[in-house]
Formats: sequence, C-alpha cells, structure tokens
Amino acid sequence: KAIHYNSDRAAKPFVNITCSALPEQLLESELFGHERGAFTDARQQKRGLLETADGGTVFLDEIGEMTPGLQAKLLRFLEEKTFKRVGGLADIRVDVRVIAATNRNLEEEVSQGKFREDLFYRLQVMPIALPPLRERHGDIPLLAAYYIDLFNREFKRHVRGLSAEATTMLEHYQWPGNIRELRNAIERAMLLVEHEWLQPGDFTTLTRSVTPAEFKLPAEGISLDEVERQLLVQALERAGGNQTQAGQLLGINRDQVRYRIEKFGLGATKS
Repeated sequence: KAIHYNSDRAAKPFVNITCSALPEQLLESELFGHERGAFTDARQQKRGLLETADGGTVFLDEIGEMTPGLQAKLLRFLEEKTFKRVGGLADIRVDVRVIAATNRNLEEEVSQGKFREDLFYRLQVMPIALPPLRERHGDIPLLAAYYIDLFNREFKRHVRGLSAEATTMLEHYQWPGNIRELRNAIERAMLLVEHEWLQPGDFTTLTRSVTPAEFKLPAEGISLDEVERQLLVQALERAGGNQTQAGQLLGINRDQVRYRIEKFGLGATKS
C-alpha cells in the first residue's frame, strides 16, 4: 500500500488477493475473470482483479502457494501484459503494477521444482526484503505507539504509552507472529489495563516466551544462587515491587517469589 499510494498510480485501484485462500479454478477466475458459462455456476460474465485494477496495483500475497498451472498463466500475463478470461477467446490488455509477497524461500522452491524459475526471475525485478520483527527492534516502539493510539480511540482509553521496562521486554521478545502478534498483544493489554502506562505485567501471554541473549557460562564458573537473586531483584524492580507481576516476568507464581524473597533476605514487597 505504501508503494501504491506514494506513486503516480495512487488515484487508481489497489487490489489484493491471497493465493492460498482459494482453489486453483476460483483463484484463476478471481485474477482473470470469466465468461458466462465458462464453468458450473458461471451465470454471467465477471471481470477479474487484473481488469478492475487497470492503471493501479495488484498485490499477490503468498505467491509461493500458487499452483504450477496458474504460475504459467501469470508468467504469460507479466510477459505480454495481456490475458484471456476463463472461457474467453479475446486478449485483454491492462496496465497494472504487480507486487508479490511470500514467506517461502523461492530460490529453494525453484531448485526443488516447486516454483517456476522463469516466473521467479520475472517477479524479482525489484526485490524488497522485509526482515522479521525480531530483527528490527527499533520498529517496535513506533508500532506499539501506533497501536496504542488506535486502541485508545477504539476502546475510549487514555493510555499514554509503554513504560521503559515494557519497551525493553517487547524488544527482547522474538515475535514469531511478527506484527500481527504485536498488534494482538497491544490490543489485549489495552482491554485490561488500569493504569496510564503499559507495564511488563500487562503482557502476561508474552513474558514466559521472552528469549534473552544467550548466556555463556564463564570458564571460572558462577554462583547459581547469585544469578537467581539478581534476576529476582530485577524482576521486582521492573514490576514496582509487585510480587505477582514479578512472578509473571520470571515464569513462576507469587508463592515461589515469596519463598525466594525470604531465601535471599530481600525484605517485604507489594503482593
């Protein structure tokens, strides 16, 4: 969308389709359209997305899921800028920008004969590599601020943003679900939050999955008790002394936190 709406095609249509969402015949009909009587239930002529997007942009998501037959037809369109509706005889010429996306390694798919080599190179005119969210931590505060603003308006809340501790926690999380997972985490936190700033404890579904930097055992060894004590102190500080939230950060319950507080003589804190 950013490419489309910042280009000279912005006034023309932007249409998208997920290639894995439909069986081959229906996907072909969605892309190229069909003539009346072309197949069962084709009671009238239908214009496809390529035709309706003339002058604009077509986004083909999950292109790696496209069947070999459709790959050949798409290649023909990219080469000749023309196509036939399903069941049609006349060539239809359109001018569209095609953007394709995939989470597969298409070079491996080509080497395994699962994706057409000629189509792969035809699509790869201007490749854009979008790293997963875990590899671009600097985007997390920006995206979180956007979603906090969005859900403030939607839920009529007045959350001011992420605390420094919550920001650090989100930046260390691996985000296997990428931006969708971040959006869902913010939405869930915004539904339940009772304070002005989102805290680590507001992301209970994530805290157990946070993967810290790999720890290497020093050659001279280390005191396990001391490591445990320091982690407990950090968790309590981050949770503002709240034992329940500190336990959530460490993946243990409040009773286990209390036991360790007594074990290390850390004194009374909030429950």
